[in-house]
Amino acid sequence: MINRYEYDIVVVGAGHAGTEAAAAAARVGARVALLTGNLDTVGQMSCNPAIGGVAKGQIVREIDALGGLMGETIDRTGIQFRLLNSRKGPAMHSPRAQADKKAYQFDIKRQIEENPNIDLCQELVEEILTETVDGQQRTVGVRVRGDACFLARAVVLTTGTFLQAIMHTGEAKTPGGRAGEGTTSGISQSLHRLGFRIERFKTGTPARLNSRTIDYSKTEIQPGDEAPQPFSFMSDALPHPQMPCWITYTNEQVHALIRANLHRAPMYTGQIRSSGPRYCPSIEDKVVRFSDKDRHQLFLEPEGRSTQEVYVNGISTSLPRDVQDQMFKLIPGLERAQIMRYGYAVEYDFCPPDQLYPWLETKAVQGLYFAGQLNGTTGYEEAGAQGLVAGANAALRLKGQDGLILKRDDAYIGVLVDDLVTCGVDEPYRMFTSRAEYRMMLRQDNADRRLTPIGYKLGLVSEDRYRRFIEKTECIEAARRAVAALRIGDVTGDRFLKRNEVTWKQLHEMFPESLAQFPEEIGLQVEYDTKYAGYISRQQVQVERQQRMLDKQIPKNFDYGAIVSLRNEARQKFSRIRPLNLDQAGRISGITPSDVALVLAYLENPRLRNLAQAEKEDGAE
Repeated sequence: MINRYEYDIVVVGAGHAGTEAAAAAARVGARVALLTGNLDTVGQMSCNPAIGGVAKGQIVREIDALGGLMGETIDRTGIQFRLLNSRKGPAMHSPRAQADKKAYQFDIKRQIEENPNIDLCQELVEEILTETVDGQQRTVGVRVRGDACFLARAVVLTTGTFLQAIMHTGEAKTPGGRAGEGTTSGISQSLHRLGFRIERFKTGTPARLNSRTIDYSKTEIQPGDEAPQPFSFMSDALPHPQMPCWITYTNEQVHALIRANLHRAPMYTGQIRSSGPRYCPSIEDKVVRFSDKDRHQLFLEPEGRSTQEVYVNGISTSLPRDVQDQMFKLIPGLERAQIMRYGYAVEYDFCPPDQLYPWLETKAVQGLYFAGQLNGTTGYEEAGAQGLVAGANAALRLKGQDGLILKRDDAYIGVLVDDLVTCGVDEPYRMFTSRAEYRMMLRQDNADRRLTPIGYKLGLVSEDRYRRFIEKTECIEAARRAVAALRIGDVTGDRFLKRNEVTWKQLHEMFPESLAQFPEEIGLQVEYDTKYAGYISRQQVQVERQQRMLDKQIPKNFDYGAIVSLRNEARQKFSRIRPLNLDQAGRISGITPSDVALVLAYLENPRLRNLAQAEKEDGAE
């Protein structure tokens, strides 16, 4: 007998993508089954104990602005908060926080368990179930180990690094997607049968050390900000005191040891053949690729308030255990450090994301959505963002509503998704500020002003959050009017504030009676908006130009083979990716402006289409 359980949506995997997907779908009103192979690892931080960072911090604030879990959770469980790039312009400001790893995980799990629209279940998924209707495959649920099926009209896969995963430490190979956990092959086989392209990537993690065995007197202390700022727009203050991190460095002795043992490093012996993240290389890669450097910076990051484990950021490795033992003995402050967990690399299956629509539904199977490392990304923040998009769209489309599709000028999340589905990936994808051409508009401080109205309209944002947002925007407008009414000689306050050397703080000190009612957070919004109005205006012109291309829709069944003059490479890429509009078509890797111009010509000229069709038919004869 097969046991059957019926839901609106099934989410497979309960990491950062899966929990955000389930929570987003539940906020929209769907009944969700969240399936995980291990209830003890819901929301677990598999690698570094931190949230945010350069560009990643912007994504977290966007997740929060859309009602997601990550921002408020890190505020409740963080142990150190820092604003990166604070000496640069506001478009480069990126919040980052060290987390109490277990507290973060348990907080996420509690939120999932308390949600009345989510059933959290420990199940191992073996197969994606589909049916064919009018020639189109569509999902009907999943089969789990033990003769049971979870039936649903939408399935969101967020399987992380667990698909046919192998861990490498030196010559030793162990099945598993994370230390102490197993792997799964059933889902990969099921996806292969459904016609998906599957490839392999590699990622890695460093060793963890026992804090009581570290000599911190030989390291540099790295404190948090004196006035730490919360991640969430709903957090007024941070509840816990901050803890420090520390900095140390490798040296030539360490590098010599690594070079002498490259013949035992899986990446250099051919044991690992998959691509890894170029921007976050292993220590072996750093020593080889940056041979001119005599040292590399390492960050000693506590994993929590109630543990002695320390994460050594900057020394990811898959070298053998004995080499790791020797290596740490050569690093200042770590000479007597006990290794609690050894570093290792993981190889795993992923599905190239050009097989997805911009709402993260697969092109091959209706109702099947992919999010997280399954799409070739890396990082908790990128995973959480995709999970929110996939979960929200799965629920919204079941209700027949417009989905959550963010453009490149809307959010870093829009850049992330567009890069994935349009360009695909040839290495694990990480977000950078340089990927966002409209980053002056996509600041971390204005994420709520950009996205909360969108989230509220779609049902992702609560009444309480939206009411708070409206109060904030009204306060900003009042502050803007107050500044404009000021006079400094012959100059109005807003024109005075445009000057590079003038800040809100200075203006506040000059006119305390007029501006005392406005908090610093509000004043900074007015300052940034005023100073960068010209830049933003110029970017808006580019956005309007892009919008004209977005409005040029391409039919799903458009026959690129009919464009005789189109290059073979362009024809193949267009046919595989099936861009939805000319804007997306123009961003496909290897596509030239002339390729796009040809498509536009055929879209707008029926005579050309008819002539091309006739030529194609003549050729067939």
